[in-house]
Amino acid sequence: MWINKPFFKYACGIILIILIIFLLGKIDYILLPIQKIITAMFFPIIVAGLLYYILRPVVNFLTKFIPRTVSIFIVFLVIFGITGTGIYFGSPVVMDQFQKLSANLPSKVKEFSKESEVMIEQNDFGMVNIKDLKANGISNFKNYSEKLIENVNTIFSAITSVLTVLVITPFILFYFLKDGDKLRPFLLKYIPTEVEPEGNAILKDVDKTLSTYIISQFIVSIVIGAFMYVGYLIIGLDYALVLALFAMIFTVVPFLGPLISVIPALFIALQQDVGLAVKVLIVLTVVQQVEGHLVTPNIMGKRLNIHPLTIILLLLAAGSIYGFIGILIAIPAYSVVKTIIGNFRKYYRLRKMNT
Repeated sequence: MWINKPFFKYACGIILIILIIFLLGKIDYILLPIQKIITAMFFPIIVAGLLYYILRPVVNFLTKFIPRTVSIFIVFLVIFGITGTGIYFGSPVVMDQFQKLSANLPSKVKEFSKESEVMIEQNDFGMVNIKDLKANGISNFKNYSEKLIENVNTIFSAITSVLTVLVITPFILFYFLKDGDKLRPFLLKYIPTEVEPEGNAILKDVDKTLSTYIISQFIVSIVIGAFMYVGYLIIGLDYALVLALFAMIFTVVPFLGPLISVIPALFIALQQDVGLAVKVLIVLTVVQQVEGHLVTPNIMGKRLNIHPLTIILLLLAAGSIYGFIGILIAIPAYSVVKTIIGNFRKYYRLRKMNT
């Protein structure tokens, strides 16, 4: 009978999903508080999850000798100690470079503007009106300044959100480290007994994929930051430490991250010497070659095996929808989905061969 055909069942399922989405849209005022709560908790959970995979090997090692809770507290104390020491000794240098950069930035922008103006006047052949460009630039600057003043509440809200994350994340991380190993047995309770071995294998594979990616990316970021710092020091670039930290942070974004991180370095280099900008590009090229051929293959290997075009499309899509958080979680989320689908296909073929 036609009502039992797969097409009819799938069509009914799709219609039901569309209907549910439509109804949820009509009662969004009821769901808005829930959405805000979920949004507020999402970022701390993501940060705690990343730190969980980075710190779990250390906690597991210490647990062989002392109770797990004590191990976690020791790890926390060491992290707070290293962070505090780094802030105490490193912050004066970083803050000094930040202050110098902030103080010199307006004059550097003005100088860059004058140089650009001269270049345009020499090469525009009368087609560009410098006065109009100046007027438009001043007008746009005023508009941005007014918007910035209007959005003071938004800025304070963002600062509050960051402080909330800093306070909540350690508590979430503590329980992740303490009870994280209980998650897989908990999930297996809801999997049918006949497929429990396959389910357990899939969960193990997902966990291994996430662990490999996060730990490897963390190590690669530190190595890249160190290499960029040494390279910037060798070529004599100002604010080397700040620019290297910027590069280290953006290295977590595959392909696009290094290109974004080098923009401030190029801008600073152009203010010192045009030839220095070429040296910055050489440093970036050398570091990227070392990272691509030595660091990443030895640390991460080829486990993820994701095509570069796929990565770029994922980053663009996730970034446009979820912003910077989307960019951070796009690759690991895709890797997890890919791992699950790959395992399902493998077990489906095995079952088909055995029947």
